[in-house]
Amino acid sequence: MNEPRPQPFFITAMRHGESVGNVESRWQGQADYPLTDTGRAQARELASRWKKESVKFDLVISSPLMRASETARIIANKLGVEVELDPLWIERDSGEFSGLTSNEVRQNFQHPPFITPYDPVGVDGEGDWELFLRAGQALQNLIQREPGRYLIVSHGGLLNQFMHAILGVAPQANNAGTRFRFGNTAFARLMYFPHQHRWTIEKLNDHGHWQDAE
Repeated sequence: MNEPRPQPFFITAMRHGESVGNVESRWQGQADYPLTDTGRAQARELASRWKKESVKFDLVISSPLMRASETARIIANKLGVEVELDPLWIERDSGEFSGLTSNEVRQNFQHPPFITPYDPVGVDGEGDWELFLRAGQALQNLIQREPGRYLIVSHGGLLNQFMHAILGVAPQANNAGTRFRFGNTAFARLMYFPHQHRWTIEKLNDHGHWQDAE
């Protein structure tokens, strides 16, 4: 008798809606900024789109920061699914840059001519390698769950390293290498087949519900 074919993971990884920190051009990091009215509208539009497309999730896993958790709850309420908060999906710790505008960072800090992946961000924050390792742990924990349909609501920095962990691309010096664009409420859709250790990337930076997503 043939054994049943192992089931794949269906993973949708999305960035939060527009936040107050986005609008003010701040290094948000782990500073806790709420959504703007536009950010809430983006989340509602995406939820309505997925409702029309009959998209279903078994669980929503979200960063606990307000801009992510509020996005997650707006979508989850519309689709009738529970939200689990997981601090592994929180944004990079930006150290002393956290909460400052880009201009304030440029004016008040010295920037070395060469940066390795092991160097901290913002004096004492998470460097690229440290963030990559945390993203890898988040990925590991996700794949240890039962196969199913998961929505991850997180942040641009963490999601970039999540994608790098999937592809096996380690961080490089001076911020070189591949970057993945995640506009506000834009999402990537992936499938993972554990019996083959095979990933399929079906969508990247999909923001068709909100065409001017940043």
